[in-house]
Amino acid sequence: MRTLLLPILYICALLPHPALAQNDVVKDAGASDFNRNKPERVEWFRQAGSGLFIHFGVDAQLGVVISHSLVGASDEYVQRYFSQLPKTFDPYRFNPRELAVLARLAGMKYVMFTTKHHSGFCLWDTKTTAFNCMNTPYHRDMVKEYVEAVRAEGLEVGFYFSPEDFHFLHEHHLPIQRGTIEMDAATRAEYDDYTRKQCEELMTNYGKIDLLFIDGEPKDVVKRTCWQLQPDLLITRGAMKTPEQVLPGATVTDPWLSCITMGTAWQYQPTNERYKTGTQLIGLAIEARAKGGSLLLNVGPKPNGELPAELEDRLREMAAWYFINHDCMDSVHAWTVSREGDIWFTADSSHTLYAIVTNCENWKEGQRRSLVLRSVRGTAATRVNVLGQNSRVIEYKNDDVGCRWRQTDSGLEVSVVKAQRIYDDHRWPNPVVIRLDHVEPVFTSVISVHTGNSALSGDKPVFTGRVDGPSKGRAGTGYFYYRPYAGQIETLYAAPWKRSRPVAIAADGSFRLVMTGADRWHSFEYRAVVSWYGVEINGEDKLYQPVPDPKLIE
Repeated sequence: MRTLLLPILYICALLPHPALAQNDVVKDAGASDFNRNKPERVEWFRQAGSGLFIHFGVDAQLGVVISHSLVGASDEYVQRYFSQLPKTFDPYRFNPRELAVLARLAGMKYVMFTTKHHSGFCLWDTKTTAFNCMNTPYHRDMVKEYVEAVRAEGLEVGFYFSPEDFHFLHEHHLPIQRGTIEMDAATRAEYDDYTRKQCEELMTNYGKIDLLFIDGEPKDVVKRTCWQLQPDLLITRGAMKTPEQVLPGATVTDPWLSCITMGTAWQYQPTNERYKTGTQLIGLAIEARAKGGSLLLNVGPKPNGELPAELEDRLREMAAWYFINHDCMDSVHAWTVSREGDIWFTADSSHTLYAIVTNCENWKEGQRRSLVLRSVRGTAATRVNVLGQNSRVIEYKNDDVGCRWRQTDSGLEVSVVKAQRIYDDHRWPNPVVIRLDHVEPVFTSVISVHTGNSALSGDKPVFTGRVDGPSKGRAGTGYFYYRPYAGQIETLYAAPWKRSRPVAIAADGSFRLVMTGADRWHSFEYRAVVSWYGVEINGEDKLYQPVPDPKLIE
């Protein structure tokens, strides 16, 4: 049997045992050939930066996974879910204006709202089914309230819509499950018509809709209907790459977004939840921009409609960072390399580069730090400053806090002081951004690194990689980063990446590593990396899945 060779967008969770199981498989996160997104809308999206995702459903009252608890549920559970939960659905503190203001402060340029998740519960005044928010104590059109609030804040309005509908399946005595459902021709026609009518309502009752995220199948009826009614609509999932809970390992030139939760859950989960820190979330937004994409950061309101304090607090930390450093996130693109170690790069069209220094927890206020940027060359007109501060004054001190730079054989050496007080205790832990005006890239062309397939050689895992590009002959050393795979939801909580021993790169650009000492029955995430003029160039992330067949796929 061959190894399962998956791009980052298709990673699935595997148990480290011969009896393998799958979990949280995202099968529809890739790009599509059926794509009518207009070039000007795609270009807007490339410049847009981050967005806010809002997951909310009738089962938020239970604090369980949104919709999915219906799959495999007992008849009694299903019946009570559909008949009883609407009777107590009342998000009376839902304030979409507050959410929109917070999103804008945190640097978001668009918002996605779950109009209908897989359960089939509609959060608008639909005529297609009684299973909607109008037949609840709330008795208001949540989609209408959301659209008006987001539009009032100058953000782009996005809808999440699931054509998969568990309530429809239940009403038609079909098994509740994800994926392809066998239906007779008449039921399939009814299902498609049901989906089409819902899309017509969403695309005609709320004015201009800017973005759409289609989660599930059948997508084509949704795309055709929505593009016909709203030709300027930008469809994300269903037309472009939309990985979940992970960021690509390498820069992606095509438009993409990555939707990631603040904790592990999409919907409100009151207990047993693990939240990422504000610094981690800021880091995800930075990494997405440096790799040419957009972070769609998810929140789940409480059953009463208000945002949990843990989520609001983190968004406000992001807002503080964005308020200081918005220049490096807005209307920027990827640099010739995405990073050098802990420093990420974005650039704008006016020869301005932003060096975003992460892992700043131990960089004390008032402390000078020198950095060498190997991919950057200064010019006679080069100017350096730190975003948010004037680099002339530091509170209560007369220290020199000016910015300096000089060109060296190793690269551009930059020396700056962290001089702005953000927290009372002087312990602001978040990235510092250095603006470099009128600089040039050292590299006229950059190699590309591709993570290859994996397999077994005897009882040892084998990773492969390849270098491409006109300068591949000057590529240095190849190696791999790897770590045990903990599952899609767990990826951002997983163990740190380990670096393998170096391996030789063949004349054709290929390289491979036999993992001695590794357990063949463990799953690994891995990526190929090449050291090029002292700069690491990463390939995409892939998954090694243990299988019994030792055949290596080249």
